[in-house]
Amino acid sequence: MILVIGYLIVLGATLGGFMLAGGQLLLLFPISEYIIIIGISIGLMVIASPLSLLKNIVKKIKISFRNQAVPTSDYTDLLKLLYELFTKARRGGLIAIEDDIITPKESPIFSKYPSFLNEPERVEFLCNSLKPIIDGRLKPEQLSVMLQGDYDAKEEDAAQPVHILNLVGDSLPGIGIVAAVMGIINTMAVISVGPEKVGQKVAAALVGTFLGVLGAYGFINPLAARIKLNNVYEMQYFAVIMKGVIGFTGGMAPIMAVESGRRAIDPAFQPNAEEVETMVKNLGTTAG
Repeated sequence: MILVIGYLIVLGATLGGFMLAGGQLLLLFPISEYIIIIGISIGLMVIASPLSLLKNIVKKIKISFRNQAVPTSDYTDLLKLLYELFTKARRGGLIAIEDDIITPKESPIFSKYPSFLNEPERVEFLCNSLKPIIDGRLKPEQLSVMLQGDYDAKEEDAAQPVHILNLVGDSLPGIGIVAAVMGIINTMAVISVGPEKVGQKVAAALVGTFLGVLGAYGFINPLAARIKLNNVYEMQYFAVIMKGVIGFTGGMAPIMAVESGRRAIDPAFQPNAEEVETMVKNLGTTAG
């Protein structure tokens, strides 16, 4: 919603100022200029991106229209889930959570937190973090290197849509010039008709430049910046998992491992230590 409000402000200021200066709104809508600019922009994305990345771009754009990329409740659910999981493992050994990790959809712990269980990427990251330790294929002190590698790969993957949108944003002023030049070519073809027709054609051509600049600096580049910020919040979610798992497998008590993860959350969404203590007490288990 915030993104929509921002776009409406940009449009309102642009179109409002134009009309207050005596401009006619219909002059800003020559269909040919829109076809050229939008078509080239989409083609640019198709050329620069594999299909999987195009799908990811669409997904990231949809997320950017939320007020908050990762709701605060998702972070608190995760902290509670980790505490329950670590407490169970502390009492019965890591083998006690093997079934939860192997078949997460059937886990009584995971099923309590749909914000986690309904996101395959989140489930996969947590389960893949614990499997090597449960299987005995990896020592706890070796886990941090592996998880940091997974985290870095996720961070790079999340950044790809931003790179593509920045490419489109940086290209839009040039694309606008292409549309304007094509409009001038059309103008030259009708120059013998008279000044009124020439004026209409020139005005339509200039709209191409206008659309390119406005699209870049009023829409695409801010969208890329918003997605980049959302990526930070999404990666913090995985950082909570990573730090919590590393802390617990390294010998921390469940509550301290959760505290380690809590500190990775942005202060704007981060529950304080007292709130976390209260949350885990309400789970019916004893803080370890």
